[in-house]
Amino acid sequence: MVQLNKITKGLNANIFAKLEFLNPSGSVKDRMALFIIEDAERKGLLKPGGTIVENSSGNTGAALAMIAAVKGYKCIITMPDKMSEEKINLMKAFGAEVVITPTDVPHDSPESYYSVARKIAQETPGSFYPDQYNNPRNIDAHYYSTGPEIWKQTGGKIDYFIAGIGTGGTLSGAGKFLKEQKPSLHIIAVDPEGSVFYNYFKTGQLCKPHVYKVEGIGEDYLVKAVDFSIIDNIVQVSEKESFLMTRRLAREEGIFAGGSSGSVVLAAIKVAEEQKKQKKQKDIVVVLPDSGTRYLSKLYNDNWMKTNGFLEYKEDMNETKI
Repeated sequence: MVQLNKITKGLNANIFAKLEFLNPSGSVKDRMALFIIEDAERKGLLKPGGTIVENSSGNTGAALAMIAAVKGYKCIITMPDKMSEEKINLMKAFGAEVVITPTDVPHDSPESYYSVARKIAQETPGSFYPDQYNNPRNIDAHYYSTGPEIWKQTGGKIDYFIAGIGTGGTLSGAGKFLKEQKPSLHIIAVDPEGSVFYNYFKTGQLCKPHVYKVEGIGEDYLVKAVDFSIIDNIVQVSEKESFLMTRRLAREEGIFAGGSSGSVVLAAIKVAEEQKKQKKQKDIVVVLPDSGTRYLSKLYNDNWMKTNGFLEYKEDMNETKI
């Protein structure tokens, strides 16, 4: 965990970033993946020679592929076609089979990466389907590891815990543990525009989702691994401001993280700005889920950023002006 120093200038808050991209496969999903697999082994749901089948935006897939390689399982991952090529190649490097599905289809469509994974699992003898989006063990993994770590690392000196929600496991599990230690602590979720969580939390109604380019957070349906009862607020962020903040993290703080990390830091800054009039300085912990190495062809690629309208020539600090 490291403190941000430059991006936070002028704020009445300390922002501490938990660098989860330092886990073995490069993301926070290592915790949940290992926890669920070992739980399945103990229960006899996954046996030697078996196959792990899961739907993933990439990070859980990489974690499961790594674990499968170590433990001798086969691994099949379904993934939407909006995800980066780096993620696909990373999973293949660990020996996983990657099945690409359309992004812009309803979650219950037979073509969705959820449906395709379930079908493959049903048709594959000896398979185990972790179902990260709806498995309560996803929450437990972070309740027993991430939450206690943060509490210990901060010495209990924490006022806000902020994380993105995709499956919801990190926020719900770690948040639940931290709330039990300090009931006054605020749990803030971060959701990209186009996802359903923000609108549902604010209005109780499901909005129509639309495709967005931030990877790994947000969803197009209400997953069961999100515990809304512990969430104090949800901050919605745009894909452009998320990507620009991620690039600032690298260039100003030396932290090479993925796009959802920019989303979370941006939300933390918005929360900190609301505290400017408060006398007491607040301590905010944010979770940075994965590494920038998975997005070199996307948000760290100037041409991709410009093509998608996220970067103007004047915003590119590497551009030589003539």
